[in-house]
Amino acid sequence: MGDADVLDVLVSEVGPRDGLQSVQRAMPTAAKVEWIRALAAAGVREIEVASFVPAKLLPQMADAEEVVRAARAIPALTVLALVPNLKGAERAVAAGAHKLTLPVSASRQHSMANLRRSPEQAIDEVARVCALRDALPRDRRVGVEANVATAFGCTLEGRVPEDWVIEIAVRLARAGADAVGLSDTTGYGNPAQVRRMFARLAREIGAERVGGAHFHNTRGQGLANVVAALDAGVKTFDSSQGGIGGCPYAPGASGNIVTEDLVFMLEAMGLRTGIDIERLIAARAIVADALPGEPLYGHLPDAGLPKGFAPATARPRES
Repeated sequence: MGDADVLDVLVSEVGPRDGLQSVQRAMPTAAKVEWIRALAAAGVREIEVASFVPAKLLPQMADAEEVVRAARAIPALTVLALVPNLKGAERAVAAGAHKLTLPVSASRQHSMANLRRSPEQAIDEVARVCALRDALPRDRRVGVEANVATAFGCTLEGRVPEDWVIEIAVRLARAGADAVGLSDTTGYGNPAQVRRMFARLAREIGAERVGGAHFHNTRGQGLANVVAALDAGVKTFDSSQGGIGGCPYAPGASGNIVTEDLVFMLEAMGLRTGIDIERLIAARAIVADALPGEPLYGHLPDAGLPKGFAPATARPRES
């Protein structure tokens, strides 16, 4: 990998999974694949393309295997799949996903609503998925990232104790997760809290095992929380094109942070994402055509790039 390919921050697109599972209509499979290809062509290196859950629960994800197989054919793209349990993990591995993400909610009420199991049972399930990973041949071994959901608060329970969030993260690392991230599932987090918790997470499990940050912009704190997490050393951020998505099992949890706005902010700060902003914005048209009438958000697409804007990715790296 050359110097020009080195990223300062990895933007992990979750729209095809997190975004679409919260939309009542199902996007046609061909449109999903076209969208994923357009995002990859814009320079997005990692995309969560599907969720391996029963189709009767999320019919929007009924084509998960087909979408993963199509995404696997895209060069230089890391294909992620969300799996709630061992059965989902087995399906995702068989389809060819490079990396599995598993949500473990710190809120007991949200955990029961989302996974129908307690946080402790969810941690045990992560351990079983890690055992599946370890049993695979080395050339087929997948990455496993666990994310502590409702880490900053819950619409069902309210405040979630920080000590409990960190304890879950430590247990997940011990269970074998390659990385552990924190998710603001309900948009409750604030920058001071984010900075404090990610710094503590790095101390407890080691900075090399800190996974991505997943923020919602429900209360307008999304990008401020990104900056706070950057200050704490976080290098990977989830976002959704057009800000679509939320959590169907957390009332009021709308508004993933907008990929276009996130990339613009990072590039304006001098951080290389490897993403061509204009090609990224153009990919929105695929979503608009496939889901007519579905609201798409974002300040950058409305306002446009500032005159003379020079993204960090396009500038020569200083020696």
